[in-house]
Amino acid sequence: MFVQPSARLLRTRAFSTSAARRTTSVTLKALGLDAYNLGVYNGAWGGNGTIVESVNPATGEVIGAVQQANLSDLNQTLDNASQAAKIWRSVPAPKRGEIVRQMRNALFAKIEPLGKLVALEMGKILPEGIGEVQEYIDIADYAVGLSRMLNGQVVPSERAGHMMMEVWNPVGVVGVISAFNFPVAVYGWNSAISMVCGNSVVWKGAPTTALTSVAVTKILAEVLETNNLPGAICSLASGGAEIGNAIAHDKRVDLVSFTGSTNTGRKVALAVQARFGKSLLELGGNNAIIVHNDADIDLAVRSVLFAAVGTAGQRCTTTRRLFLHADIHDTFIERLIKAYEQIKIGNPLESGILCGPLHTKQSVRAFEQGVEDVKAQGGKILHGGNALHHLVGNFVEPTITSIAHDAPVVHREIFAPILHTIKYDDISEAVAWNNEVGQGLSSSLFTTSPEK
Repeated sequence: MFVQPSARLLRTRAFSTSAARRTTSVTLKALGLDAYNLGVYNGAWGGNGTIVESVNPATGEVIGAVQQANLSDLNQTLDNASQAAKIWRSVPAPKRGEIVRQMRNALFAKIEPLGKLVALEMGKILPEGIGEVQEYIDIADYAVGLSRMLNGQVVPSERAGHMMMEVWNPVGVVGVISAFNFPVAVYGWNSAISMVCGNSVVWKGAPTTALTSVAVTKILAEVLETNNLPGAICSLASGGAEIGNAIAHDKRVDLVSFTGSTNTGRKVALAVQARFGKSLLELGGNNAIIVHNDADIDLAVRSVLFAAVGTAGQRCTTTRRLFLHADIHDTFIERLIKAYEQIKIGNPLESGILCGPLHTKQSVRAFEQGVEDVKAQGGKILHGGNALHHLVGNFVEPTITSIAHDAPVVHREIFAPILHTIKYDDISEAVAWNNEVGQGLSSSLFTTSPEK
């Protein structure tokens, strides 16, 4: 089934570039940002690297510019962060938690403009942008509680009059390399926990969401400076692959947390391991949902829709494969297509929009290549399959395919809203197919009889 062009136009919303510019101006001002911004913070703001322009993926317009770090800037930042870590680790953990609590409140005070900036710069819809800031706030709440629970054990010794005490110590400097799709939350998850544990943090966000990185760092820096603490506890070194590569190789960075593609993550892991450092990797996914023949169809259709279309398919947990029992396959596909026909695509700041743009033109090309690969490998396009070139932004149609479970395109993560549907007869067959891809991360099973 295909949606006719006229219907497709009714489901897409372009928006005034002048309105977008007004929204951008107000948002930047609320966050202390300008048209040009320094992208390095290590107790003081600076930056001597290249200037990158941040582009609104819904309009193609430049939002603002950030001057990134060069290697000399990074070197100074790591020195400052190392010195700051020595001071920060001596602060009692509950008092570290108090600083994180103040950061949490400062983030909450800016949740609306920061969520709008995420929508403008990354492209996710406004409720998701605000929700992402809320995720940072939530993990900060958790970290504050954790700051009073960093307990060790007292272990009996075989030697008379002796005992052993377990004490948890900070690792030192934590390097966080985050991706474009969660430009606030991923850093928040890492930094809030790292900070209450007594570590300083050096952050390299994605170059395409550098404004968000600067905005978050400004909020945190103000809290640190107000409390007469070194700003380098929360350092920022904006940049591209050169800066990320240097962080991975530098012995001053005791732990590197990387979020991004599997290929890049493998390189980061090898670089960190070569110097016997510690790494934390959150890489790609090729997630599946299995809908059994006794499932609640209404619940499953709603869940699959947002799991596959939310963030325009640009989440590591996006559902990319859908296994449907033969008994309910046709009915489910019919209802899912009807649900997809109701999806509004367009301005991520507009109420009612469910699917915003892809982040870059390169992502649109990857979507189009994925659709062509489906056709070339014997699959069918049941819904969508088109890039919306009549709109100025990076918009595509959320797409449903029907294809074999072992087609190469199914085993490849395409960071776009393409959902592959596959019919199965036996639950053990579906579970085996679920597990046959090289990328895991998340899986779901819809059934009313989990005990079976």
